[in-house]
Amino acid sequence: MASLAAHLTASLLLYPVGIRRLLCSISLYLKNPSLYRSRIWYLSEPKWRNLDLYTLLVLLPIASLSHISIFLVLSENPTYRFSFLHQSLVVFIFWALLIFVVLRESFDLFSLPENLAFLFAGIAFLIEFHLTGRGIAGLGGWVYRILGGLAILCSACCVYLSIRPSAFFADFMLSSGLVLKGTWVLQAGLSLYTDAFGLKGCDKITGASVTKGGADVKCELDDDMWRGVVLMNLLFVGHVVFVVVTGFVSFGALNRYTNTTSGRLLAEIGSETMLMHPLPELEMD
Repeated sequence: MASLAAHLTASLLLYPVGIRRLLCSISLYLKNPSLYRSRIWYLSEPKWRNLDLYTLLVLLPIASLSHISIFLVLSENPTYRFSFLHQSLVVFIFWALLIFVVLRESFDLFSLPENLAFLFAGIAFLIEFHLTGRGIAGLGGWVYRILGGLAILCSACCVYLSIRPSAFFADFMLSSGLVLKGTWVLQAGLSLYTDAFGLKGCDKITGASVTKGGADVKCELDDDMWRGVVLMNLLFVGHVVFVVVTGFVSFGALNRYTNTTSGRLLAEIGSETMLMHPLPELEMD
């Protein structure tokens, strides 16, 4: 993630996937909480409604190859250069997970338990945590450590869902974590790789900012760096509040819609029953 374009692309991939998963999991839970089972991917019918899945199947290998090409042409700090190879590995792992989803849903012979898919996803997020921010030091490294913490959250949720697929709270946290990753990776790109949204007193990360420890945000004074750390923490709290509010508003809206729909269905069933079995007329003496 060494450019604003890479961060923007990651955000455009993560945020819609997280929102869709959040809405689908809440909707499925509200239909019948006692029978709720989390799914590795919430597929819809007809198949064209799964456009996001097929889009990722095409874009992820392209992104992986582009990171490899950047790794081959870069001649800067080895740590910074190899970060592109690490990112390519992470993208490839998640692409393999999507291949698993498609094969599992398309072929009956490929019927591995879904809990194994959640376990694989948990391992993938753990690898992402290990590789996130590799080659970035200082203030930039702090921003990426927050992103790595979100990867740990998603990994823990996936592992827990592999054991208890009926745990709606874990699925809710996983979906919210994906949404938060989508917003925060865009924030990281804007704050670390642009001048317009950069931190006061600090320069953006460029090839010239590579040091022996890796790429870093160059700040004129230590006070500027610490002010940047505090500001990024406050921004992260704002992102968390936004995602939490989004989750609860979605839950409330879908709950109201489900109750309204159920009420209408019950009213229609009751009226049909009255038409089929009218009440007997009472005779007056």
